[in-house]
Amino acid sequence: MANRVLTDNVSTPLPDVAKARVAINARAGNLMIDRLVGDERLLAAGTLQYLQKQGPPTQTLDVADGRAHLTLEGRGGARSWLRLPWAACNAAFGWDLYLNAAVPSDIDARSGGGNITLDLSEMSVTRVAADTGGGNINVVLPDEAADLVAAFKTGAGDVTLRLGSGLTGANTIEANSGAGNVAVTVPRGLAARIQAASGLGKVIVESTFTQVDRGTYESPDYDGATDRVEITIKSGAGNVTVVTR
Repeated sequence: MANRVLTDNVSTPLPDVAKARVAINARAGNLMIDRLVGDERLLAAGTLQYLQKQGPPTQTLDVADGRAHLTLEGRGGARSWLRLPWAACNAAFGWDLYLNAAVPSDIDARSGGGNITLDLSEMSVTRVAADTGGGNINVVLPDEAADLVAAFKTGAGDVTLRLGSGLTGANTIEANSGAGNVAVTVPRGLAARIQAASGLGKVIVESTFTQVDRGTYESPDYDGATDRVEITIKSGAGNVTVVTR
């Protein structure tokens, strides 16, 4: 039997809930998450590719205490489809998932070795984590969020992260690559403390931030700010960059 790439569809009805937790493990595939457009009756919709010999992904939805828990998980091992150079990382198949933007969600996105792309700019997100064995991670965080907790990690790829302009409260962001570059864009005017480090690469932090200690930078108004973000970024071998927009 040929190991063909097949497609499974996601069409998850929206239960009567106030919050959701979405856990996605694409195994060796590329993963993309964006907002759902056009059907407010759904919690999630999309397409999940898979290898025929492995069988279709599992899809489960549990509802309890006003909260939905949606789990999507691929079958088989998490073999990395990584190839050199790191930026050329690709996977055997792709998952495209669209989530209801009106439902406040915790998102946990994983891939064994594929790329992860998250456009959360118009979504309601309280916590987000993304982890891939070797792919690139590209994230746009919500334009409006309060006390956001976000963490991103890749074994070898690049991490590109853009913070939303309307962050309020105390927000915590972490981004880590074993070998790739890590680049973070911070909205101009948002108070920030940055802890940045690289084993073999360069650390480049825009002069808007003042260096207060080895590897630590702050905006001038950080200590007294009500709305602020603490950012920790690291790379084992790549460059670490922070700019404002």
